[in-house]
Formats: sequence, C-alpha cells, structure tokens
Amino acid sequence: MVLQLNQQLTLEEFFNLPPGEGDITYELIDGQAIPKMSPKKFHSSLTRAFLFLIDAWCEDKGEICPEWSIKLTRHGRDWVPTPDLLYVSYERLPENWNENEACPVPPELAIEIISPGQTFGQMAGKAQDYLNAGVLRVWVVDSKDRSITVFYPDAAPKTYRGDEVITDSLFVGLEFSVEGVFQKAKIPVKND
Repeated sequence: MVLQLNQQLTLEEFFNLPPGEGDITYELIDGQAIPKMSPKKFHSSLTRAFLFLIDAWCEDKGEICPEWSIKLTRHGRDWVPTPDLLYVSYERLPENWNENEACPVPPELAIEIISPGQTFGQMAGKAQDYLNAGVLRVWVVDSKDRSITVFYPDAAPKTYRGDEVITDSLFVGLEFSVEGVFQKAKIPVKND
C-alpha cells in the first residue's frame, strides 16, 4: 500500500508524516511513502543473528542498528531507505552524535534480508542504489537459498553459501561462515 498523496513528498514532509497504523515503517522512494514488508520469523531471526555477530565485532568501532532509516539520494532525488540492519563507523558518524533522526551519512554496510514477495532482482537493484549513494557494502541475504551476496562499489557481486567464510578488508577481524549465521538464526535446512 502506498500512502496516497496528490503531490510528491519532500524530505521534510516525509519526516513530518503522522505515524502509520501499527508498526508500519515507510521508505521515501521517488517522492512517495512506501510501506516496508513486515518481517516474518526467519527474517527476524536472521536480523538477530547478524545484530549479535556484528555488535560483538564493532564495539568501539561504530554502531550496528536494525531498521534505522538513512538520508540518501537516488537518481538525483531524496531517498530514505530503511535497511534491515546498517553498520556505520565512528569515522563516518561521530560517537557523540546523538539525535533521534535518520542516519545523516551513508553507512559502510547495509544488510537487506529478502522477505516473502520480494525477489533477489529487486534487492540487487536496491543494492546498486545504495552503492551509488555512497554505501560501501551491501549484503543481500536469501533465506530460501541460504546465501549472502556481497555487493561492492568497485567489483562484481559475490555470492557465498555453506561453509564459505565471509571476510572483508573494510571490516578487519569480522569473519563468519554463511551456514554459521543460518544455524545461529535456527533456519531449518529444506530438503527439496
């Protein structure tokens, strides 16, 4: 459902909208307030697993936050996506910044977990938009495929599965296996 308005929303108008019914989260896309898909159990479990994993690694380096909107631009227009998780270092956003508003800088990492009704292609397009807006890495997590695809600004995306270990020079000391994350999230293996 799109919040129906007769005009395109400005960034200020978007942030001044009344709250949606229930726990609806909106993203600003092409001047429209678009509701985000409500997470299901696997999605929430993966969010928790990544949150714990990255939070243990990033102490004193930055912050990992779930469902924190970001002020970015896309195709020359204001864009306010809400990734499932984002990591922003204290180099990009000072530790003493303490405002109750959207993240004002592109984070180093945005994590998007594919929800029912979403496709990998849609998330790959969104990943490219994040990279074009200054985000340095995007992880697209597919619980059905049990994979994590890492998108880079200067290289082709790489998909990891099973016992493959994800490491990245941008996140020194953070390493984990894909299957380890899915096991921590208690996502059952489907036998087709």
